[in-house]
Amino acid sequence: MKILVLSSLAYSLVNFRGDLLKAMIDNGHSVTACAPDRDTETEEKLAAMGVEFRRTPMQRTGTNILSDLGLMLDYVRLVRREKPDIVLAYTQKPIIYGGIATRIASFAGRKPKFFALMSGLGQVFSIDGGYSSGLRMAVARLYRAALTRAQATFVFNADDRKDMIDLGIVDRQHRVIQVPGSGVSLTRFSASDPVTRPIRFLMIGRLMRNKGIIEFLEASRIVRKQYPACQFQIVGRSEDENPAGISREESERLAVEYEVEFVPGTNDVRPYLADSSVFVLPSYYREGLPRTILEALASARPVITTDLPGCRDAIENGVNGLLVQPRDAQDLARAMQQFAEEPELVEAMGTASLEVARKTYDVNLVNRQLLGEMGLLRNRDKSGAVERTANANSIATAQGSHSHLRASTGA
Repeated sequence: MKILVLSSLAYSLVNFRGDLLKAMIDNGHSVTACAPDRDTETEEKLAAMGVEFRRTPMQRTGTNILSDLGLMLDYVRLVRREKPDIVLAYTQKPIIYGGIATRIASFAGRKPKFFALMSGLGQVFSIDGGYSSGLRMAVARLYRAALTRAQATFVFNADDRKDMIDLGIVDRQHRVIQVPGSGVSLTRFSASDPVTRPIRFLMIGRLMRNKGIIEFLEASRIVRKQYPACQFQIVGRSEDENPAGISREESERLAVEYEVEFVPGTNDVRPYLADSSVFVLPSYYREGLPRTILEALASARPVITTDLPGCRDAIENGVNGLLVQPRDAQDLARAMQQFAEEPELVEAMGTASLEVARKTYDVNLVNRQLLGEMGLLRNRDKSGAVERTANANSIATAQGSHSHLRASTGA
């Protein structure tokens, strides 16, 4: 089959979806991937995999209707020209305008199947995302128009289906399939011994306020008063165009003010994970299932994150990490202090994290489930169906246990 993959960032095609694209190729399919930006390194890596690349310009975070209409028309022309059997889109604009464009292009003859990979509801539906209720309603209606004829919508956590129904994005009859995030490569992200002297808290993510950047900084100040040897590091790209973004200049000012190291975005977070004790993501962004959390699990690191949809799904509180209240620097500081007081927890919870990664979030299991649901497995036999069912059941069981376990950490 011919597959067209729509994305909003070239970098993500290799770093976030590379294993999935390779699995499609390995199962005998032809793959063309699209993004709005040109990245020579990414294009070379895609070509080495056997994936063709097409550029589709877009304003990733803008709300200019003319620009978005232009994107939709580009997608219509792309679908008609490429004549794919399947269109797979991920992130907000590719899903919305790719889904609508696929419907429009279908009127001209060939009717490709459309699948959406919802890696979270995103900025528009986040707490204090900076967008009006009117815009949220408009985006929900656009999502609905895009997903009406979708074969299936893949979600990453147990809350998204209910929220999508409540928002009017889908009906109860719509085929919504929960998968364990993007999965994580246990080969690329291998376990390593954690640093415990000193205790080092690492945050990785785009520099956006609703990712919990300020809460991390405030918590670092609180913890350092009692445990001055503790170290704190933030690795992430600045987001100048995002309403909740933190610019490079502001991050430099905050680094000095809070004595926290800011590292500009990197294409390889593994050295930073290896040099850390505890991974921290105090996000109140409307996450799907943060890939950084899965990478931390595979690296055998405990995780501190918020008790919110997506973030909490991979964490069993008190076992492989700690859950804290969103937008609460004091609660976050208490969780950090627990590791500073009991450094032996770093290794114990890190070992539990690795076990969770192996059992539930191995990218090979996740990709097999995705390809199976899209009818793309070369050998669609009974054993494969059983494997996918067992995997789905293990996810449901794990997430069910995570949802009711809350340790006494102030969370």
